[in-house]
Amino acid sequence: MKKIICFVLATFLLLPALLLSSCGEKATTLYVYNWGEYISDGSEDSYNTNKEFENWYFETYGERVKVNYTTYDSNEDMYAKISAGGTKYDIVIPSDYMIARMIKEGMLRKINKENIPNLKNIDLAPVFGEEKPYYDPEQEYSVPYTYGTVGIIYDTTKVAEEDLTGWDLMWNEKYKGNILQFNNSRDAFATAMFKLGYSVNTTDESQWNAALAELQTQKEKCDPGYVMDEVFNKMETGSAAIAAYYAGDYFTMYEENEDLGFFYPPEGTNIYVDAMCILNTSKNPEIAERYINFMLSEEAAVANAEATYYASPNKLVVNSKTYQEDMAEVHEDAMEILYGTSEIPMQFYENLPDATLELINELWEKVKIK
Repeated sequence: MKKIICFVLATFLLLPALLLSSCGEKATTLYVYNWGEYISDGSEDSYNTNKEFENWYFETYGERVKVNYTTYDSNEDMYAKISAGGTKYDIVIPSDYMIARMIKEGMLRKINKENIPNLKNIDLAPVFGEEKPYYDPEQEYSVPYTYGTVGIIYDTTKVAEEDLTGWDLMWNEKYKGNILQFNNSRDAFATAMFKLGYSVNTTDESQWNAALAELQTQKEKCDPGYVMDEVFNKMETGSAAIAAYYAGDYFTMYEENEDLGFFYPPEGTNIYVDAMCILNTSKNPEIAERYINFMLSEEAAVANAEATYYASPNKLVVNSKTYQEDMAEVHEDAMEILYGTSEIPMQFYENLPDATLELINELWEKVKIK
């Protein structure tokens, strides 16, 4: 009896080791920091990108990797957290102007393109034409994930068609208390800059102060005012009527509320590229590169494009009949809204001089004062 007990006890004590042996070595953790609502996550029986990567990695390399995936609301929030230090992130997905800033400040690691053969699937010509990406000309530090534009989402049951004239809709007194504004400085100031006819990359202090005055005038019309991911619930439920937001996210809201419409103000708007980057503090850069390469494979790229509804720079996505048909089912004008923006004046946000960035921060604090 004692022998049986000892055998059982020994087996019990050895079980973790046996399990570990059968599963391979202890998993390495890859830390990915991304925008909210920005990946196909397995919800509603969809493709689970991170789980599929983990399975693919083990099948391909015989090693266990666990993806630790967390999200942020804005470029500025992401930058503040990483620049403060103490984070473990390997991969971040900033927008173009923030990538330029992070390169300048030495926060990003050069990418070994030999580990990303699927980079051949990327085509930025629809965005930049013959020009190179201004934020990373040789794409040494970044691999494009999505690109997009900003427009105005509105409730067709509450907003009169004759009021859809431009950015002034965001200031229209008729819709006081039903207007939502971006809760990040660069996007919020841009709406005022476009309204005023200024460049969003101006270094003229008087123009930034003029934009401040516009936002302060608008503030009383915004209730609850400044939002990021909260915009989804408020527009989907009809508790707000007007919101400046990203075109891709319009389709997510539209699926829940078909009374929502979308338009690009004729004065112009922002176009941006979000790209996958590896932090210079990454402890697993090679795994991070393999993750990026996986994200550019057809199945993952199509799944993520369909989940996020943002425009894809991946040729395998844009040319996919399945993708085109699926997007048409979401909204009959989906492909036109996402990819047919050549007639709309577009501006990229550029990485501004330090003095201008400090000014924007100061002015933003004034906007946010209650």
